Amino acid sequence: MRASNVLGIIYSNVYDEYVSELTGIRTMGSVPFAGRYRLIDFCLSGMVNCGITKVGVSTKSNYQSLMDHLGSGKAWDLSRKRDGLTLLPPFNFSSSSGVYSHRFEALKGMMNYISHSGKDYVLFCDCNVICNIDYEKFISSHIESGADITIAYKRGVKPAIENIMTFDLEGTKITRASTGELGSDAKNYSLNIIIMSRVLLERLMNSASAVADARFERDIISSNLQSLDIRGYKVEEFAEMIDSLQSYYDISMRLLTGARKELFSKERSIYTKVRDDVPAIYGVCSKASNSLIADGCVIKGTVENCILFRGVYVAEDAVVKNSVIMQDSYISSGSKINCAILDKNVVVKPNREISGAETYPVYIGKNITI
Repeated sequence: MRASNVLGIIYSNVYDEYVSELTGIRTMGSVPFAGRYRLIDFCLSGMVNCGITKVGVSTKSNYQSLMDHLGSGKAWDLSRKRDGLTLLPPFNFSSSSGVYSHRFEALKGMMNYISHSGKDYVLFCDCNVICNIDYEKFISSHIESGADITIAYKRGVKPAIENIMTFDLEGTKITRASTGELGSDAKNYSLNIIIMSRVLLERLMNSASAVADARFERDIISSNLQSLDIRGYKVEEFAEMIDSLQSYYDISMRLLTGARKELFSKERSIYTKVRDDVPAIYGVCSKASNSLIADGCVIKGTVENCILFRGVYVAEDAVVKNSVIMQDSYISSGSKINCAILDKNVVVKPNREISGAETYPVYIGKNITI
């Protein structure tokens, strides 16, 4: 089934506080990833690949970089006279501040947009989930099963996020859902990829709005497990959830050990804003191994097990290992960097040494000179 009758809703700011180092100046959706992408590219590309033509992006704060990245939606073929991409402002009419504080309030502020979308189904996604799942298969499974709500889930150790739901299932039907359960045991945990009909969503929102301090997980999902047919959809493809700076680093490093082939599928491309740049330039004495190096980089030193974004300069005699170096950063001669995350436009002066550990990467903020 093609999904032209489905409205896509993307939360760009949910869980910002879990990666505050990276989201202090930007939304979760605009956090750089994998050398040339932003986190929002993965859920947005997945929606476009399955045929969704109308997508609303919920914003809250620090969304200037997100607006610059998305533009009119042309890179995702969403610059259209009908449907297309819409940035939804952070209005919340029940809050004195006018800005929502959690998922339910954000959704409440979007209901007018959703109700007038003209679509029969609504698909929700978060930007902190890095995946390239087959949304067309997910949507078809929901419709063919006759379920009221379908939630994509993964089996494994639950991310360290308080309000991520975990499930007990009988077959595919969810019999119990709860939040806040941490631990090292494998669980069925939600990826917050959820589909339901627009009419059902409107009815559930009207009912839950009468509840004081209503929450999406509690008052839309958990409280309706007995009255509605709510099912799980197990995701077998690559799907990881960012819940900390450490997990961002770990998932990035996994791209260098085989996960890149799982994430970047030939059948489902990942689209992003195009930046025209020259190919990477390698000096005569440069050494580069097991790394993702984007266009526009200049490599004159040594790069091992790294992800380098566009425009990174590594000078002669500089050594960069096991690190993520974001756009337009400059590593001067004689400097050594290991197990670090350097944000955009960082300048490392000559003969400096920055060293973390695989279990504790060093983070250097945007525009900092060391």
